[in-house]
Amino acid sequence: MTVPSAVSTPAPPAFSVPILSAAFISAGLVAYGVVLQNTSVVVGMTVLCAALTQRLGGLWRWMPIVIYALAFTASLIFYKARPEPWSLVGALALILGLGLLSIRESSTARETEWLHNTVKALEEGSVKLGEARDAEAIIRAGIAILQNLRVAPHFAVVAYRRGTPMILAARGAFEPFIEQPIVPSDNDSRSVQADHWVAEEVLALLKRPQRKTQLVVNIYGRATQHLGLILLTREDREFEADEKSVVESFARFLGAQLGQVYAIRELRDANDLTLKALGSALERRDDDTGGHTQRVMTLSLRLAARLGWDDERLKAVRWGAYLHDLGKIAVPDSILHKRGPLDANERASMQRHATLGYDMLQDLHFLPAETLDLVRHHHERWDGGGYPSGLRGQDIPDTARLFSIIDVYDALVNARPYKPAWSRERALQELRSQTGSQFDPQFMDAFLRMMSEQDDAKLVR
Repeated sequence: MTVPSAVSTPAPPAFSVPILSAAFISAGLVAYGVVLQNTSVVVGMTVLCAALTQRLGGLWRWMPIVIYALAFTASLIFYKARPEPWSLVGALALILGLGLLSIRESSTARETEWLHNTVKALEEGSVKLGEARDAEAIIRAGIAILQNLRVAPHFAVVAYRRGTPMILAARGAFEPFIEQPIVPSDNDSRSVQADHWVAEEVLALLKRPQRKTQLVVNIYGRATQHLGLILLTREDREFEADEKSVVESFARFLGAQLGQVYAIRELRDANDLTLKALGSALERRDDDTGGHTQRVMTLSLRLAARLGWDDERLKAVRWGAYLHDLGKIAVPDSILHKRGPLDANERASMQRHATLGYDMLQDLHFLPAETLDLVRHHHERWDGGGYPSGLRGQDIPDTARLFSIIDVYDALVNARPYKPAWSRERALQELRSQTGSQFDPQFMDAFLRMMSEQDDAKLVR
């Protein structure tokens, strides 16, 4: 097996000093054997020196050959003896044998070091891949593994983003082309994921000397799901079978990780679409014109993002907005569409929708707790006068406190069976007057600033 030239010769081990000392002693005894004209001593000490220096690696492996050649030459010069043919043959055989031994040991050492580095790179990389939580992080970890494998100086990972192949990560000569879409050079409209031309277009980005030797490995996820390509190039020798095997094994592992992330993403997208559709269907019972769910979801996410909430909390708010009125499916139409004030019994029936919706969602185990909190508590009041639990102040979950502002605002500025639509200014004034009694002062301040900035943006336009 040819080992990549990028792998360096291992440093001498920690016990090299005593070994080196013994090697020099044996070298000295070789010289002494020359003085004694004792061939057995010369050969024996040379072999001992070779056995010692093989463990040191590097140029030290060649020390016995040099010493023996000098000793043999010195014996001929100093003693002016005419060498016998068999003596020359024996000397050449010893030098050749020691040379072959050194070459074999050197190759074995480099091979062992390469295998060690490969195992280490894959072990460390597998930990990073396991910790990655999205496709981008997985690809970044994958590029780091390829770099540590040191198989080639130029390499890239090509994956599909919204159906278009792109270089998402790279090193070496590919690096300037990161985030560059790959399109057919002949402007053909063929399917990008079904054709082999993607690799050709990516390789064509490099100069010919940089891609003299090429290796292209497909990345597959579940079954035959094609997720992308790994491309490696170098200027010198062909890729060996062991190098190809390592890269192919890595590609399979990378594909498994990416496939799992994409599967989870698809499931989440399916959940999101399902919940959105459910919310849109439910709102038709309470909002003849429709659009309430989309409006409150959009405005809630804007406010949550303004407050610096992370992606997981934003998702919880989005799903809660879709489902907040789920319990109204159990409220009779006579109450839901009544034109005029509700009596005590009707009001109690209407208020039960919060807990009914919460109970209905208990079997959807993928819903985060903050979504369920929003559904159950979005009618609580800051002063404790809300329902269903009469929670007060900070005891009301954050998602519910935020959403209650948006829900009331949308109800005010849109017509309902029991009231006409209010103007934007009147609605904001009403919300401002309820700060500290019905609504969280901090969240309300952020909402009012957001709406004010929206007005300013409209004036600028």
